[in-house]
Amino acid sequence: MPVPPEIIVAQVEAVVSDIGVDAVKIGMLADEATIEAVIDALDLLDPAPIVVDPVMVAESGANLLDPNATAALIERVLPRATVATPNVLEARALTGLGASATGGQLAEAMRGLGPEAVVVTGGHSAGGVDVLAESRGTLQIEGPRYPAGATHGSGCTHSSALAAFLAGGAELADAARWAREVAAEAVGNGLVEIGRGAGPVDVFGLARTARRPGSGPLA
Repeated sequence: MPVPPEIIVAQVEAVVSDIGVDAVKIGMLADEATIEAVIDALDLLDPAPIVVDPVMVAESGANLLDPNATAALIERVLPRATVATPNVLEARALTGLGASATGGQLAEAMRGLGPEAVVVTGGHSAGGVDVLAESRGTLQIEGPRYPAGATHGSGCTHSSALAAFLAGGAELADAARWAREVAAEAVGNGLVEIGRGAGPVDVFGLARTARRPGSGPLA
């Protein structure tokens, strides 16, 4: 169920007035009313890096964005992004490019929709390489893959880690490399034994901690 738009704005107002904002990560938006509320909320903020993860389809295959809201995502949200982080499937859907398009072509086409920079994550591609496109050109970001890991939440983990590194003052290329490392390790540590689906990622390695004797309340 989408969160009521007025609650979205009120939540951001509460954080801005009490804690402050060093970076923003935008994830699943669900529908056009939510998108409009997020735009209103962004107008409350001082300048800060904005990471947009254009979540459209879940690992299970379920649609997470109303098809009627796609245009609003492209026209209203992506131009506000410091960096957008679509996976290959999302980049194809948003740009209209087919399966033959390379990661670099997808990243540049995504930049044409308005973000200052784009990281097309490679988890759904054969090579598994992330591609960063910004004003200075494109950069391929390689790293380990864990085909036997649990992948549910990997994209959200990547974009959240990227936002956190940018909030700490990291350069975009470094933040993108580190975010890939965080997401990959979370997949490798993922809890494949939970549920019948893809299984959730384990960002902090909590399962390993829980297995160690005397390791605290999870032991």
